Amino acid sequence: MFIKIVIVLLLLIVVASLLTNRNPQARQRPLTRVRPLMLRVAIVLLVISSILAGLHLSGCSREAATFHSTDISGADFARLKALDSLSDHRGRRLASADFSGKVVVVYFGYTLCPDICPTTLTAMKEAMQRLGPAADRVQVLFVTVDPERDTPELLAAYVPWFDARFLGLHAAPQTTREIAREFHVLYSKVKGSAALDYSIDHSATSYAYDPAGRLRLLIRHGESPDNIAADLRQLLAGK
Repeated sequence: MFIKIVIVLLLLIVVASLLTNRNPQARQRPLTRVRPLMLRVAIVLLVISSILAGLHLSGCSREAATFHSTDISGADFARLKALDSLSDHRGRRLASADFSGKVVVVYFGYTLCPDICPTTLTAMKEAMQRLGPAADRVQVLFVTVDPERDTPELLAAYVPWFDARFLGLHAAPQTTREIAREFHVLYSKVKGSAALDYSIDHSATSYAYDPAGRLRLLIRHGESPDNIAADLRQLLAGK
């Protein structure tokens, strides 16, 4: 596209020059008057070409950082700092600043989930394995949407079973709802036969943050561990 634009500009200059030569009065003008004009046109063309080349090259560099997941860089929701009011499964208050320099993946689910949650955590576990030593710079956070049943003790038995580095996060029901709204996460109880016999319908996507704590990717449920690892590797590389 860039080359085509340059060619069109050159053709316009040639046409303008031909039209000038067809003008009888123009032929009578001294050549010294024409040359400065053509020089100015050439300089303008050079400036335009440089700008277009810069845009073309920057576009190529952006295309080089392609992700398998959905790139949502610049989104104004799901601030990582919003999780600072939660406690992890070890009873410690979360501080997102502690993850500076790490890629962070946040997922909302619950321990009694029969399929989606264990599938997602298994995929994350396998992605971590594919990253090798670089996985130590990745932090996976599992936020429960079932705080009534998912006690810190239960989270401590469930979440690290997939990977000892994963953290389960817990908060009071009202706080959980507020954080879910910040992350645009939807969840609702589906009642069973008893008071505590229920399942939860919930969003199944994960959020990935770069080492600077900026929201970058929306990882779809069912994404392969290979693709997840490739995306996280790019974030770790500063893409």
